[in-house]
Amino acid sequence: MSALQAEIIRDEAALAALEPAWRSLWRRCPAATPFQSPAWLRPWWAVFHPGALATVAVWDGPVLVALAPLYRENGPDGGRLLPVGISLSDFCDVLLDPACPDAAGALGAATARIGLPVQWVDLAPDAAGWSVATPPGWSNESGPGESCPALDLDRDRSTDDCGLPRSIPATRRRKTRMARHRAERRGPMLFEDADALGPSAFLDALAQLHGARWRSRGEAGVLDDATVREFHARALPLMLAEGLAETALLRIGGAIAGAYYGFQDERRSYAYVGGFDPVFAHESPGAILLGRAIGRASGRGAASFSFLRGQEAYKYDWGAVDQPNSWRRVSPPHG
Repeated sequence: MSALQAEIIRDEAALAALEPAWRSLWRRCPAATPFQSPAWLRPWWAVFHPGALATVAVWDGPVLVALAPLYRENGPDGGRLLPVGISLSDFCDVLLDPACPDAAGALGAATARIGLPVQWVDLAPDAAGWSVATPPGWSNESGPGESCPALDLDRDRSTDDCGLPRSIPATRRRKTRMARHRAERRGPMLFEDADALGPSAFLDALAQLHGARWRSRGEAGVLDDATVREFHARALPLMLAEGLAETALLRIGGAIAGAYYGFQDERRSYAYVGGFDPVFAHESPGAILLGRAIGRASGRGAASFSFLRGQEAYKYDWGAVDQPNSWRRVSPPHG
């Protein structure tokens, strides 16, 4: 192996030039989620760019073997490095080539040369970010973050007459079956995806349905923010092209009743955001769409289905078990 070389990427053009190597590295990393892909993070940076870019890349000759997409945030207590994609990404992480055992050490040393504390957030238990070496003399702290409840789909691949894994609690499967029957009595059910509708039309419907659901509770939904909608308008076509997005619009009797926006990779499926028209509350379109997504994940052999951040009660009704995220802070002496 040749000596590893590190660089700090500080402008968007250099980040764009990195994309082919970045995509290749992402696909070689078993712990990587869609939230570490360039299809997700490049649009995030283009829209939000909340500080100075300080992404660390490590090369073994022409091969990218480590990547930490970071930026500098300046606050009242000084500067720190934060992950690109923070807040809208339920998992933040670095990418480390499993074929390069020296990548984690090289990434830690290169990041330390910036001289700022690094605040990793939303690290899953198997995240590569735990392997990044702490430089000599630096401190290393960690603590609990938000949980991401998930279903273990490997427990039982057998399915019921609705296509749901039998490992899902019988009560939840019965409620989903009843919801489908109520919907079918109201009118024919039709599922459409963003490839058929077009990403823009799908996102418009999703934003309207998501907002209607939250407004019925007297709250604002995340898609009410124009900047967030701009981000998704840029990201969704790229995620679809990479096969990382899973979308569904549910029509009941010709009327749009609900929408589902999730992600998938080789190992997992992820429920990201959804919405439904309160007029169809009796038909439970959200449960119908979630059940369909879970059944499709099991059918394609995914090991798990993640409901992502938050401990809402409905996730546990499906049989989800908490998968806690954590944070990690690596600080220079007196940093």
